[in-house]
Amino acid sequence: MPSPTELLPARPLAGWPAHARARIVGVMTDIDDTLTRDGSIEPVALAALHALNDAGLPVVAITGRPHGWSVPFARDWPVAAIVAENGAVALLREGAQVRTEFAQDEPTRTANARRLQATAARIVREVPGATLARDSPGRLTDIAIDHSEFTTLEPAAIAHVAALMREEGMTATVSSIHVNGWYGAHSKWSGAQWMLRRLFGRELDDELGRWVYVGDSTNDQAMFERFPASVGVANLMRFAAELRHWPAWLTQAERGAGFAELTQALLEAR
Repeated sequence: MPSPTELLPARPLAGWPAHARARIVGVMTDIDDTLTRDGSIEPVALAALHALNDAGLPVVAITGRPHGWSVPFARDWPVAAIVAENGAVALLREGAQVRTEFAQDEPTRTANARRLQATAARIVREVPGATLARDSPGRLTDIAIDHSEFTTLEPAAIAHVAALMREEGMTATVSSIHVNGWYGAHSKWSGAQWMLRRLFGRELDDELGRWVYVGDSTNDQAMFERFPASVGVANLMRFAAELRHWPAWLTQAERGAGFAELTQALLEAR
């Protein structure tokens, strides 16, 4: 009789053939609950980032976290870039400094800021228990409602928050900790395309099968759908009932240990 894992749409990472792993030239990854636990990077994940960097495999982190939260990590972690606020803001290290670039022009961001404030106020007013995420002061292009980081919202309330965002014309996604909403067409996918072009002068569509994407939540589904080499860390199973697009592979370990498991699999194939 097959095990429960063998019945899942995602296969165990151990089954990923070495010849396919050997084709990978870089890693794109979510941050929260993929590299981190309770908001801090796990030591095994940080060691894995260093190992990938030493092996010449660049890492681009793509997150719903805000610009302000991401700056110290863009400076201190061995990553090629961090794309924050779901594709809206890029942070690139230049020596000891961090350069910020935007997907939207300044007039658009200024006009959107007023709409973001109004929508945030409506959500807090209309959804019992809804509160802005504690990292909100660092946000430049979106809003985030906490559902699992420092407070807890029931599934119906989470759905209500996302519905109000969409009613106001926003894009809304649910991560492992927040409901994020923004105005504009950018996304984790567009951020990935932007960074490959910005960093290496290449088109992601031309080499999609040579990059692996790693994530842990429902807001990673668009990436799982597009990347043939996609990996979920084991805590993705928290959202199993809600997933419509699964990664190709699933690690045995959760969070940072799962990312380290993937790193070992990539390095062993080189």
